[in-house]
Order: sequence, then C-alpha cells, then structure tokens
Amino acid sequence: MIAPASDDPARAKSVIITVCLALIVLSAGMFYFLGTGKSGMPETYVPTKDTRGMVWIPGGTFPMGNDKATKDHFEERPAHEVSLKGFWMDVTEVTNAQFKAFTDATGYLTDAEKDLDPRQFPNSPPEYLKGGSLIFKHVAGVDPKACGTGNLPWWKFTAGATWRSPEGPGSSIRDRMDHPVVCVTYKDAKAYALWAGKRLPTEAEWEYAARGGLSGKPYVWGDEERPDGKYMCNHWQGMFPETDLGLDGHVSTSKVKSYPPNGYGLYDVAGNVWEMCEDWYGKDYYARSPKDAPAGPPAGEDPENTGYGQHVIRGGSWLCDEGYCFRFRVASRQGLDTLTSTNHAGLRCVADAPAPAR
Repeated sequence: MIAPASDDPARAKSVIITVCLALIVLSAGMFYFLGTGKSGMPETYVPTKDTRGMVWIPGGTFPMGNDKATKDHFEERPAHEVSLKGFWMDVTEVTNAQFKAFTDATGYLTDAEKDLDPRQFPNSPPEYLKGGSLIFKHVAGVDPKACGTGNLPWWKFTAGATWRSPEGPGSSIRDRMDHPVVCVTYKDAKAYALWAGKRLPTEAEWEYAARGGLSGKPYVWGDEERPDGKYMCNHWQGMFPETDLGLDGHVSTSKVKSYPPNGYGLYDVAGNVWEMCEDWYGKDYYARSPKDAPAGPPAGEDPENTGYGQHVIRGGSWLCDEGYCFRFRVASRQGLDTLTSTNHAGLRCVADAPAPAR
C-alpha cells in the first residue's frame, strides 16, 4: 500500500521486496485449512440466546456513506439509502480475555500461531516460514501520501507476533486483558464468532449501529472532531508514521470503554482497532448496493495480488491520524486481506437472537 521514501534506491528496493514477500508468504500460509482440527468447535452457526454484553440495535432505514467524501476517500460515495432489520451487537470489541476463553475452551490456534510447512514452500526463506503478523513500526522520512499500494514501510512481518504477543516475542497481553484482541485473521474472527453463537456484522449493519441514531454526521458522536477540545476516541496525533504524540493518552490499543459510548451504547466504534465485517470489500460497491440488507460484492479487491481478496474493516484504529488516514470517521471504510493479521485490527460480533421484550 505504501512505498518507502528513500535516497538509496537499493535500500528502497530491498524494503519493497521484503514487504511484498512477507505479504505473499503470510497470506499463502494463512489459507483456509479445512476445519480447525480442534475439539469444542461447533460445525454450524447456532444463534446464541445469551445477549449479555450486547445491545439491541432496532431496525430502520438510514443514509449510508458520505456524499461529501474527498477524492482521498472516494470509496465512501455515494450516500445511499439502506434498510435493515434489528439485531444484537457486542457493546465492546472482542477483548483478549474473551478470545482467551474461546481458545481455552477449544484449543484453537490462530493463523499467526502456525508455522508453514517448508515442503509446501520450498523456495521461501526460513524466516518467512514462521507464524506471525504484520506489526506497525515507526518510520521516519516517509511521506505517506506519496506512497502507492503494495508497499508499506511501516508494516513489518514479525515472526511470533500473535494475539498473545502482539508486538512479537517477549511481548505479552498480561496487563491488557481488557484491550481488544489483535493479530487475528478474518478466518480467526469467524471461528470466534461461530463458537460464541454470533457472526460478523455486515458492513451496513456496522455503520448503522456505529451511527447510534445520528443521521449524516461525520463522527459517531456528532459534527465536531474534538468537541470542546476533547479527544473522543483512540487515534494517532502527530506526524504519521514517525511520531504519535499520544495526546489522547494512548500510543497503542487502549482498554475498551476508555471513551464515551455512542447513542446505542456501543464503545470504541471509532478508533482503537479496525473491526472486521462479513462483506467482501469493493471500492465502488456503493454505486450498485441494494437498499434492503446489502451484503457486499461477490468478491473483494485484491491490490496485493494474494489471490484471496479483502474483506471490509470499519471504524479506524489507533494508527489513524488526522491527515493521511483520517478514517476514524463513521463513513470511513477500508479493506484488509482475508488472510492477513495485524496489530491494529480486531472484531466485534452481532447476534440474531429475538428482540428484547417491550
């Protein structure tokens, strides 16, 4: 996605090759293995009746997208009317504690925890056969807006970077059990949701819920980015990708419920970590999206040519700044390769349990 700005062409080429190779090998190694091979995993989706820790989102019709989007965010256009039935949604992003309960109960191993078989990848360097994730690294001297797709100098494939050790070997979530889980793939997110009797939200469900009843507003809390000078979500302040000043009190993920909820009682639907959706990601999908319960295009964008495509992620993350990314706005949307795990993307689930009694 981002090309390194360097005065040394050889060094720049080396960075590009390294990142692209890491993406290709990571994606190939994270391909859908048939089944989990673990006990305790349901084989089919059985909707939970336990809605503790969830909130009911009443059905309705709303304008989805943003007709005022700039050319840097054209994928948010056009605004279009969408109608949805009611559903339940997790009050918070899935936390490390919740994901641990899942793995303890099932023995599930995430894609990042699995090494690749060298017999399947005989030409791959040994370091790329280790399980791991793409981890953000601070980089100086880079103009992110001058970079193209496929080259991300601030992302580094890190062997051993998993949901248990999200910065790589030696890191720990011991003091972050109430932070959102990261370093999981779309497949891992689906597995958790299946175990919990839930599912990932459609993109339309996500935006409808995130708006909290506010129609046409740029942020989940209203019109102003910082009302009365107050930071309303965990995002980047400073020069990206070099320095996060941490003016909001955070320079990485934050514990859930660190900021006020939206109108439906949902926390962190802006910033903290991106949240995976069920839909494939299509930049121009809004131009042909149906009104009733849209479920996304038949296939996803594939800018890195992994062969698997991207699913939608929504909400922005702790890495979203106010200049380059600026995707902690409620209409913002982006794609993440189906088989890639990072330390800025997690999940939130929805459920199809009956509506609450009136």
